[in-house]
Amino acid sequence: MAIDFSFSVKVFSALFAIMNPIANIPVFLSLTENDSDRVKRRIAAVTFVGVTIGCLISVTVGEAILRVFGVSIADFRLAGGLLVLLIALDMLHGSSSAQRSPRQGELDNGNADHDVAIFPLTMPLLVGPGTIATLIVLGHTATEQSKEVSLAPRLAVFLVLLAVTPFSAPRIGRFLSPRMTAITKRLMGMILAAIAVEMMTASLSTLFPGLAR
Repeated sequence: MAIDFSFSVKVFSALFAIMNPIANIPVFLSLTENDSDRVKRRIAAVTFVGVTIGCLISVTVGEAILRVFGVSIADFRLAGGLLVLLIALDMLHGSSSAQRSPRQGELDNGNADHDVAIFPLTMPLLVGPGTIATLIVLGHTATEQSKEVSLAPRLAVFLVLLAVTPFSAPRIGRFLSPRMTAITKRLMGMILAAIAVEMMTASLSTLFPGLAR
């Protein structure tokens, strides 16, 4: 099977837009500001493992899980597209999405040994509902159109990039101004909005074939 370059770019851009590792660097630094370098590396490693497991489960067996609940991929694609669009609109307005950001009370209620690697870094900041929806749809598309060879390498490359980011966060954070973070967030929001519209259009064309004509 040949690699579909356009699909590969779509996979990488979708994941980069919705997880936005650059915009999450200040979050990582703020959550680990009182920790030693060794603890920061441990948190980064656990976050990478958690994100990898979450992504692999979503992209490989996510659709099968939907079937257990009697939900079709077209229904889920529409719901996922709406959710991703809400996240994108929040990003375009420069605010944090309620779907991806933990409430302050949830953080305050943690105990002393609360591990931020799992919550909130892995879930919901990186592997939130929007990420899960996007991965399930991409996995379905890759299986349906025999594009697994285009999906797997780009997912692997992105996960490597995502792993490097928190390990390099202290150094990158010195050069990352609030204005640069805001610009990146809005740019990723625009890309994510376009992907969300494409997801909803494909779903509506399946649910209502008359619209496609």
